[in-house]
Amino acid sequence: MIRTRPYKASDGDAILSWCQDEKAFYQWTAGILGNYPITQKEFCLVESLMPFTAFDETGIVGFFTLRNPDESLDELRFGFVIVNPHKRGKGYGKAMLRLGLKFVFEMYGAKKASLGVFENNLPAYFCYKAVGFNDVVLDRTETYCVLGEEWKCRELIMENR
Repeated sequence: MIRTRPYKASDGDAILSWCQDEKAFYQWTAGILGNYPITQKEFCLVESLMPFTAFDETGIVGFFTLRNPDESLDELRFGFVIVNPHKRGKGYGKAMLRLGLKFVFEMYGAKKASLGVFENNLPAYFCYKAVGFNDVVLDRTETYCVLGEEWKCRELIMENR
């Protein structure tokens, strides 16, 4: 059974070990945390957000942050969502997101949850869609220059039902 708890600095090494190449790292962070590879010290930036570690009986299996994107208390935004590569494709990501959504809607009382995902990260996109996130059509697509390429970001949202 998967559970979540507040992130501890001692979780950082395990989480950082999950990005073994630049592409995976930038799909996860968009470079917001720094350039690949980042250090534990750089990763501590996540402590200024609402960071959560997911775990089961085998240990740490995932990580995500939540933040309030504006003055309103109506929305929480997921960020830095990652699952241990050895656990991917087994439902861990969906289970972790559902626990995060429980916090967003039931404990925090937000009206909506949002996140962004790169178009080249289809496994993450389909995971978010399977949990119930919906695509948002924006006037302008957010793009990042990563590894000499232009990466487009999809915006997803879920409203409290």
